[in-house]
Amino acid sequence: MRIDILTPFPEICAGPLSSSILKRVQKKGLAEICPRDLRDWTNDRHRTTDDSPYGGGPGMVMKIEPIYRALNDLRSPSSRTLFLSPQGRPFNQKTAARLAAETHLIFLCGHYEGVDQRVCDHLVDEEISIGDYVLTNGALAALVVIDAVVRLLPGALGNEESAVRDSFQKPLLDHPHYTKPAVFESWEVPEILLSGNHAAIEKWREQQALERTRTLRPDLLETQRTPSAGNSETRANEEKTP
Repeated sequence: MRIDILTPFPEICAGPLSSSILKRVQKKGLAEICPRDLRDWTNDRHRTTDDSPYGGGPGMVMKIEPIYRALNDLRSPSSRTLFLSPQGRPFNQKTAARLAAETHLIFLCGHYEGVDQRVCDHLVDEEISIGDYVLTNGALAALVVIDAVVRLLPGALGNEESAVRDSFQKPLLDHPHYTKPAVFESWEVPEILLSGNHAAIEKWREQQALERTRTLRPDLLETQRTPSAGNSETRANEEKTP
């Protein structure tokens, strides 16, 4: 997989890309992750990427010209261009899995008050939001999405089962995890995990995941419980049957 990060501030990416999973996938050749300086596609001596908004108002808006030139150079028929934006669709694990199947992702990172709307209308394939808040720089959001995506690539993790057991792979949060020591400050690891009974442990973990989801994210369960019209009608007919 090839990933390009298009931003006026590529230096923000240096730290995260040089450690942990993001470093590993690059070293293994699973992904090529390239921060790109948007200023390289400007054509004025000040390397300008933004200007004041038409109609007035505070802040600056990223210009369409350098973005257009950059995307013309970077894109291929297999590319998918993503814009990180508070107005985008919420990012989740399902989206991460979908993007992990792509061969080339281009992340366009906003800054200032945003980008010229014509960029969103004509140059990007989709807008993504990592939450209902505003960041100073879209590169930070891009790194979050990239981390979630590349860890799903085959060979990225030390144990492939880790990704399968992640929160949100099912409509449930992950179960609790424990490691040595078995007792610390009188706080004990649940006895079932020390039993060696793998069937019982798996059942306990499923119950814990369900309870944790019910307590912390009941919305995930409500989504699954919402019946279709057909199911509702079937139940109604069954209730009327003597």
